[in-house]
Amino acid sequence: MLGACGSKTTDTKTTGATAAPAATAAPVAAKADKLYIPVISKGFQHQFWQAVKQGAEKAAKEFNVEITFEGPETETQVDKQIEMLQAALGKKPAAIAFAALDSKAATPLLEKAKAGKIPVIGFDSGVDSDIPITTAATDNKAAAALAADKMAALIGNEGEIALVVHDQTSRTGIDRRDGFTNRIKEKYPNIKIVDTQYGGGDQLKSTDLAKAIVQAHPNVKGFFGANEGSAIGVLNAMAELKKEGKIVVIGYDSGKQQMDAIRSGKMAGAITQDPIGIGYWSVKAAVQAIKGETVPKSIDTGFHWYDKTNIDAADIKPLLYE
Repeated sequence: MLGACGSKTTDTKTTGATAAPAATAAPVAAKADKLYIPVISKGFQHQFWQAVKQGAEKAAKEFNVEITFEGPETETQVDKQIEMLQAALGKKPAAIAFAALDSKAATPLLEKAKAGKIPVIGFDSGVDSDIPITTAATDNKAAAALAADKMAALIGNEGEIALVVHDQTSRTGIDRRDGFTNRIKEKYPNIKIVDTQYGGGDQLKSTDLAKAIVQAHPNVKGFFGANEGSAIGVLNAMAELKKEGKIVVIGYDSGKQQMDAIRSGKMAGAITQDPIGIGYWSVKAAVQAIKGETVPKSIDTGFHWYDKTNIDAADIKPLLYE
């Protein structure tokens, strides 16, 4: 199955690409008889990126191209990611797939790629530029808006809530924050967002931030954790404060800890993307661009809401990862 392409996803159902698990491997040099496409992600700290890697490797095998898949150890290491992008450009690739931690910081190197006629494909987190030929990603604003609707229903359409977001520099961080916040402001006048904090996707930092929010706002009824690390941090805070089940927690992405928390009722539910589809389409679109084929300006890879009622459903299970 291929991911949904070029359409806005406003409900909980979509399609996704699947692939067999692939072992993590260090980048290798491209073979002379194959097109070389470096795939530079935002990190390796979450299982999400391993699933993206699976999809990229699936497409590389299908289209007979050589890829490397790399990213910094954490999603706060913007400088390291920029170094990786610079090194990739130095290898004269046929195209580059790039998920920006900081789109502004990456712009000079992306300009260099454009000048060298190297197609740039954005994935997961888009780049605030017209340089990428396309971006394969979730409609994060629509997905976060759905999370806001779920939150509202779970807290009875009134009360105080807060957000823990991974960053305010990447497109995913900005869009998930704004998609959630704007939906609450537009539709739910009796819900007040009392705080939004940024934990860099780090579980420990996100735990401390969530604890501080609860201490400052003891009546808070719900938290939205905008990525895997943020959500796990919020869960850990609830456990430490003995608030499990008393404060609604909604997450984003998957991972064993979130899945276990949803099954046990400690987390109400989460948005899952199609990370394998994101990785697959990033490489497929790069191949299409190299060949001069028409590529849509955006590739919407879709999203789902999942909770304990559908976590094992046939359309959800392939999109979850531990």
